[in-house]
Amino acid sequence: MPKKQKNNKSEFKSALNVQDGIEQPDSINPEIIKKFRLRKKVRYSVDEYVKGILEGNITILGQAITLIESSLVEHNHFATEIVEKCLPHARKSIRIGVTGVPGVGKSTFIESLGKYVTKEGRKIAVLAVDPSSEITKGSILGDKTRMEELANDPNAFIRPSPSAGSLGGVAKKTRHTIILCEAAGFDTIFIETVGVGQSETAVHSMVDFFLLLMLAGAGDELQGIKRGIMEMADAIAITKADGDNIQKADIARLEYQNALHLFPPPDCGWIPKVMTCSSLDFSGIDIVWNNINEYVEFIKKSGFFTKQRMRQAKYWMYESINEALRDHFYEQEGIKEKLKLFEVKVIDRKMNSFLASRILTEEYFKNLK
Repeated sequence: MPKKQKNNKSEFKSALNVQDGIEQPDSINPEIIKKFRLRKKVRYSVDEYVKGILEGNITILGQAITLIESSLVEHNHFATEIVEKCLPHARKSIRIGVTGVPGVGKSTFIESLGKYVTKEGRKIAVLAVDPSSEITKGSILGDKTRMEELANDPNAFIRPSPSAGSLGGVAKKTRHTIILCEAAGFDTIFIETVGVGQSETAVHSMVDFFLLLMLAGAGDELQGIKRGIMEMADAIAITKADGDNIQKADIARLEYQNALHLFPPPDCGWIPKVMTCSSLDFSGIDIVWNNINEYVEFIKKSGFFTKQRMRQAKYWMYESINEALRDHFYEQEGIKEKLKLFEVKVIDRKMNSFLASRILTEEYFKNLK
């Protein structure tokens, strides 16, 4: 007698089915989901941000700096409140600006000096400014990669920021970032600029010590730098003074030292020194650091340290006013439309650039009434 065929699909069994009683694992690790959810909260109250910064919470510090760098108006107002509440807890650090020609080894130098300084028990923050593309407006922000060893130091904090078209080789919000880092307990702040340019006065106006890095053996050394930059420098360090380059570095040191004597003495009375160093074998790094400490002690005794900080605060008040007025001008609805029309007229040579700017500014002031 033939066997009865079973047409009920529910009775069909496959070897591919998992046996009853065995729970299938999740396709995503639940621990990763927990970490993601914890990281998802990026906005706290102003007091929570301030509390976290004062406790030295690096995560909250980084989020607060992101708010400072944001182009959104609501973020800017929020960040300003955080900065104001952190301000009384700042001003207890040494601010060091580091600049130099492209390829001089600024990042490598800061890493070597930073490792030397943290061994002395100091906490350092490195605010490295990466140049933004004029075409894509983006930045690589790779300083944490270039300073890999320093990035893993528990006493160091590295924050790469885009220049975002800011003049002076530093980001617009760098000064506010300095305040937050000081409030977080960092007593040594390094500001690495994009490179030597005519508007490097911006970094000079927010630091206590301005260090200029130069190369030896790259042609006529004195032609590789602007006179104004040398006049601002509190010290010059010839980098990559190792191997076959030691003799060239010594010659360059003498040339720069002689050149400095041609400039009028600084207001503080300090005589800038020229040193040689190597970031690879750490030679001369201690000399550079000792020179920085000597300078800070010198200007504190003379009272120049306090006067300079007051002058810088005044300078940035006016810079902030200029920036606010500029932003307000471009945000005006009537101005936005007319800008595009005037651009076409100026490009087609139907209107003079100066006449166009005068008409637009007059229109702007009329709208304010």
